[in-house]
Amino acid sequence: MLGCIWQYVYTSFLRYWLKWLVRQATGTCELQRICSGYKPGATRTTKAEYSLQSSKNKVLRGALQSSKDNLEQCVDQIMKEKNIKPQKDPLFKESLHICLLQITGYSSLYLSVEDLRKEVFSSDNPEHEAMLLKLWDLLMPTVELESRITKQWGDIGFQGDDPKTDFRGMGLLGLINLVFFSENYTAEARQVLAHANHPTLGYSYAIVGINLTEMAYSLLKSGALKPHFYNSVQGSPELRDFHQLYCYLAYEFDKFWVAEEPESIMHFNQYREKFHSTVKTHLQDPDVSLTLTVASK
Repeated sequence: MLGCIWQYVYTSFLRYWLKWLVRQATGTCELQRICSGYKPGATRTTKAEYSLQSSKNKVLRGALQSSKDNLEQCVDQIMKEKNIKPQKDPLFKESLHICLLQITGYSSLYLSVEDLRKEVFSSDNPEHEAMLLKLWDLLMPTVELESRITKQWGDIGFQGDDPKTDFRGMGLLGLINLVFFSENYTAEARQVLAHANHPTLGYSYAIVGINLTEMAYSLLKSGALKPHFYNSVQGSPELRDFHQLYCYLAYEFDKFWVAEEPESIMHFNQYREKFHSTVKTHLQDPDVSLTLTVASK
C-alpha cells in the first residue's frame, strides 16, 4: 500500500520538480541527459520511453503513437517544445530518432505478428499448402510424401494425418516460424528434428515448435522482449527479427531438453515452464540479446 502511495506521489508531484531542478543545474532536459548519458540499446531506449510516457506534455506523449514516416517531424517538435538547439546538442536528434524507431517499431511488430497469428491455415490457399510442403522438403529431403494427408507427418512431429489442425492456436505464424528455422538454419533444424525423434528422449518437433511460437508471441505481447529488440535491432524491428528470435528459442529449447533428459514427454509442461523461466531471467539483463550463434544462410 505504501509503495503505491509513494509511486503516485513521485509520478504526480516529485518527479516533475526533480526534473526541473536538474534542468536548472545542468541546462539540459531529461531526454537530453538520457540520450547523451547512455550507449544505444535497451537501457537508453527504455528510459526514453518512460520519460515520454510520464511527460505531461502532449507532444512528447504523442510521439509514442507516431507512425514511422512521421518520426523525424516528431523529433523536431520535441526539440522545439524543449528548446533544444541542434548546434548545442548535435547528437540528440539522431539518438532520439533511433529510440523512437525502436519504441514505435515494437508496437508495429506486435500488430504484424498478431495478424499472422489470426490468419487461419487454409488447405484451399495454394501459398499455405506450398509452405507446408516446403517444410517437409527442408526437413526430409530424401523422403517423398506419399500423399498430402498421411501418417508421415508424424515423422516431423505433427499430431495427425493432416497438419492443418495443429495450426489452430497460432495460425499461420506457427508454420512460418517452422519454415523460417528450417530454411535459414537447415543443418540445425535437422539436428533438432533428429533429437526430437530420439526413441527415449524424443518430443513432437512441430508441435513443440508451435508451442515455442506461442511462447515468443506471449513474451512479445507482454513487452518482455523489449530489451532484446532494443539491444539487437538499431532501428525498427521487423517480422524477420521475430522469426530469428523463434529460431533462438527452438535451438536453445532442444539443447535444454537434451541436457535435462526428461523421464517422459508427459513431463513436457514442467520442463517448458522451466525453460520459459530461464528465458525470462535472461530478459531481465539490460544487455540481453537472444541471438542464435550459428551461421545462417
